[in-house]
Amino acid sequence: MTLHLPWMQIDTVLLDMDGTLLDLRFDNHFWRELAPLRYAERHGLTLAQAQVQVKARTQAVEGTLNWYCLDYWSRELALDIMAIKREIEHLIAVHPHVLTFLNALGSAGKRTTLVTNAHPHSLALKMEKTRLAGYFDAMICAHDLGLVKEQPQFWPCLREIEPFDPAATLLVDDNPAILHTARAYGIAHLVAVLQPDSGDPPRLPGEFPAIRNFSELLPVG
Repeated sequence: MTLHLPWMQIDTVLLDMDGTLLDLRFDNHFWRELAPLRYAERHGLTLAQAQVQVKARTQAVEGTLNWYCLDYWSRELALDIMAIKREIEHLIAVHPHVLTFLNALGSAGKRTTLVTNAHPHSLALKMEKTRLAGYFDAMICAHDLGLVKEQPQFWPCLREIEPFDPAATLLVDDNPAILHTARAYGIAHLVAVLQPDSGDPPRLPGEFPAIRNFSELLPVG
């Protein structure tokens, strides 16, 4: 099913990375399985104990910059987080139809900006593996602003370094909390992603227009 957007009214497209353009399977496997396993080995715990502890630690800072900060987790868990991520870098994958969509945005002259909460090292690894960087007019990392997209202050700060007209902007993101703050700021066109992780069942549609894959946003015109 195609989600019909008023493309003639959209000048700027802001795109999330993890779970939106990229399959969240990599990140979920890392935090659900691999990080707890390495934490258990490091601290002499069972895997079940480590999973409980890691989950509690992550939930305590969810929605903050620390939640996304690899330096923070390397200190907190006493692990080399980037080295462990590279163990499963083969799981980094682009969602279906993303390249077609990005090419269409470029052909239509839309300014296309990657806006991610991911840590710069994670962003670099994923661009290295996917070769997506060349599709964007700009790439903005929340760590550069010291704010995450869930925070209302993020959006005016973003606009200072990457000017956009909220009324003529589309944001695609898999995080409903981020879509809420973006809507409160005035971004007019918002689209959710129903299956961030290809290994999980699709979410039920919520209050935002939503897609299962980027073929549903085509054609761009």
